[in-house]
Amino acid sequence: MKRVFVLLLAVLAALPAGAQIVSVRGPSHKILQYEEADFTVSLKGNWNNPYLQEEACLDMILTAPSGATLTLPCFYMEWEYGTEPHWVARFNPQEMGLYTYFFRYAENGRTVSESPVGTFEAGKPFRHGFLHTNGNWTLRYDDGTLFRGVAENICWESRTNDDSKFFKALHEQHDKYNYDVMLPKFKDAGGNFCRLWMCSWNFPIDRHRDFNNFRYTESRQYYNPSALARLDQVVAQAEFLDIKFMLCMGAGDVKTDRDFFVSEEAKARYRNYLRYIVARWGYSPAIGMWEFFNEVDNIQFQDAEHPIPAEEIVAWHEEMAAYLKSIDPFGHIVTTSISHRDIEGLNAVKDIDINQKHIYCATSSIPENILRYEKEFGKPYVIGEFSYEWDWSKNFDDFAEDMDLDFKRGLWYGLFSPTPITPMSWWWEYFDNRGMVPYFRNVSYVNDRMLEAGNGSFEQVPIRGKGADAYAVRCGRRIYVYAYNPSSRPITSLGIPMDYALKIAPKVNPFDFEKSRFRVGKRIAPKNGVLTIPVDLAPRSEVLFEIR
Repeated sequence: MKRVFVLLLAVLAALPAGAQIVSVRGPSHKILQYEEADFTVSLKGNWNNPYLQEEACLDMILTAPSGATLTLPCFYMEWEYGTEPHWVARFNPQEMGLYTYFFRYAENGRTVSESPVGTFEAGKPFRHGFLHTNGNWTLRYDDGTLFRGVAENICWESRTNDDSKFFKALHEQHDKYNYDVMLPKFKDAGGNFCRLWMCSWNFPIDRHRDFNNFRYTESRQYYNPSALARLDQVVAQAEFLDIKFMLCMGAGDVKTDRDFFVSEEAKARYRNYLRYIVARWGYSPAIGMWEFFNEVDNIQFQDAEHPIPAEEIVAWHEEMAAYLKSIDPFGHIVTTSISHRDIEGLNAVKDIDINQKHIYCATSSIPENILRYEKEFGKPYVIGEFSYEWDWSKNFDDFAEDMDLDFKRGLWYGLFSPTPITPMSWWWEYFDNRGMVPYFRNVSYVNDRMLEAGNGSFEQVPIRGKGADAYAVRCGRRIYVYAYNPSSRPITSLGIPMDYALKIAPKVNPFDFEKSRFRVGKRIAPKNGVLTIPVDLAPRSEVLFEIR
């Protein structure tokens, strides 16, 4: 007994003096399923830096109505919005019913305090929840509702000094190229998914100065308050607009050399960066996907003579993807991206849910790339960037019509391919200035029709059209057909094999690209097992039909 007592005294003496959870305050409003619920925690602790989980780590431990145990990381809020420093838990219940919870606080890896157990009831929802993978064609919400993204890159807001040779003045238009203008405009045109970057000039949460963006101010705080506030605002705006986005988190404000991928110190720093992001913004269903890197192959070869070994980049992704999954109780989709060079093993990382690459100057290859990678790796595939040209040293106005046509083709090629998100065009300021944003209405309208017709059922069917880039997809009892003529000669017909009996000739409704709707067409009887659709498809033009 004496020995046990001595050991107990030794343990108590080793505990940090005065470290304890003082109080917990839950939300004053009724908590609903799929809605944010914030808990404020006051605690006394002994830390040098509360943003490092090795020194100070607060988790909210919940038991869901189903009995599942959830661990939600909490974050430290330092002198923001005129408040005293405190800790926050941002939770979003994915089940309806009674939750129990308590808070656990640890220092230097050892639990030093736990709060009393509390309860709350999650009521009937008004929203659908979070997005998850659902095969190659669609995503699904928590409640089972299907989603297919009509997407665009809107990666950053205007910069103070843009480096474009020909479009500097355009890109620096602060009144046009900010999220308060761009996101509502995109939503009004039918867009529902976009890609946003965290980088030195956009949401630079761990950068202290030199932002090349007037929206951010210098700060000595570990995480920059102006950047945190801006991302808070944009997440709230996306929720209001019901837009989902892929958040490209990047490496943070550090050098991405080989040491970044192998150093234990660098990896510990990045885990803390991820933990803070999940704790502060993971509650939001507006975040459709976490993306580790933009074009990690370009990081690999930034020193062409001494590229970072592929196996080290893959091992890093395996470790960080598993860690991200472990701290995210909401189960967000996880991805990363390459430019054009595959990194051996990267597409097979278990905890990467969706693979993706970027395609420039080769938009016609989008469908074959999607099919090839999905077949090889058994995961959904997304084209995270595409355009007619990647080289920003060129004047796009010299081939503006080619840029516009390519913009349209990429969207349709994606919509008629087994990908859950349409390919995302780059150069958003340029295409906005060209008046191309309203074109998303066409894609959005057809996307909605396809989802409704098949209730999530998509099946590619053969189509014949000599010289045409032609695609056909059966959704339930309807077939949708898209064709573009890349040749120099007109195309006069498209043929779809019909290998089943029809009681009545199907109606072929042409799409009106100006009015974003299908017009009432004619009935066409198949002959010799083929439905032949007469078209007047001039070079560099497109047609679209709904066959009912």
